[in-house]
Amino acid sequence: MEKIRCGWCEKDDLYRKYHDEEWGKPIYEDKMIFEFLVLESFQAGLSWYTILAKRENFRRAFDHFDYKKIAQYSDEKIQELIQNPGIIRNKLKILATINNAQKFIEVQKEFGSFSKYIWGFVNENPIDNKPKTLGDVPATSEVSDLLSKDLKKRGFKFMGSTVVYAHMQATGMVNDHVENCIVRK
Repeated sequence: MEKIRCGWCEKDDLYRKYHDEEWGKPIYEDKMIFEFLVLESFQAGLSWYTILAKRENFRRAFDHFDYKKIAQYSDEKIQELIQNPGIIRNKLKILATINNAQKFIEVQKEFGSFSKYIWGFVNENPIDNKPKTLGDVPATSEVSDLLSKDLKKRGFKFMGSTVVYAHMQATGMVNDHVENCIVRK
């Protein structure tokens, strides 16, 4: 019997593995939340597949998403990243990642953890939209609009509502697996 998954992940094994093992599963650990913030911000304007295919390169290039190190990156490190063919070499996104690492630390100081801050937007509980089809899955929501606005107010970059909603899906703040998906079951 063939496994039924959300239609977007049928492209190949990379997508299926990500869908089956990660997408939509709640993440509360700050380092993983930061990793997805970085990846989602680099995805803006590109396909998620492109980012997934380069994920290991991103991990190596950005010190395994150690936000404390990233917050201190020098001009030399920025130039190294801009020259790195294994990642998306967008200077604005690279600079935004450094900025966002600094802002991430500020939020941690204020709330005790970034996880506590971000999960507060959904009252600590994942939102289950129970979509019947992919067409029922939104690109944004009222919560992603609010969170995006708050992140921007705090100085985060490349955190529009669509990016934030994708982050919420990736980190399990939102469950958008379609009703007949094996992961939902």
